[in-house]
Amino acid sequence: MINKFFFLIMVVLNFMNLEFAHSAELKVGDKAPLFKSKTQTGEDFDLSARKGKWTVLYFYPKAGTPGCTKQACAFRDSIDKIRNQGAEVYGISADTVADQAKFHKEHSLNFTLLADPDGKVIEQYGAKMPMMKVSKRWTFIVDPDLRIRWFEKDVDPAMDAERVAGEITKLKSTK
Repeated sequence: MINKFFFLIMVVLNFMNLEFAHSAELKVGDKAPLFKSKTQTGEDFDLSARKGKWTVLYFYPKAGTPGCTKQACAFRDSIDKIRNQGAEVYGISADTVADQAKFHKEHSLNFTLLADPDGKVIEQYGAKMPMMKVSKRWTFIVDPDLRIRWFEKDVDPAMDAERVAGEITKLKSTK
């Protein structure tokens, strides 16, 4: 009985700690947390190298699942609209490089996927799902100064890419 009580207390405290960790979440205008990761091909990616360019970072729970596939294919199909505005798209999940490579190839994706198997990038952006090793479905637009200019939580996987293309247009016209 004491062990169950202790376990319950630990779960509650852990959940409370997660909530406090997210209380300082990123806001529009904040510097984008810099990170390094591996692409689906195993190459190095460093966000700081994107200085001077518009960047879309979209976080998704798991490669190959229905919603994540729908979202990735929507970005694939809308990539020209986004690239014509000088932006590049990067999908990020807690999947391994091998899982990202398989997902990329299976759906003929034409943008880069980033592997974050330890969840450090997901945590930096506040997109970690509590008590799970997956990301929430969040999308960030980072400007050429590496500042967060727009983000959306709990996006619609089918509509995210079109919305991002429209938001970049608006942001560029107000900069």
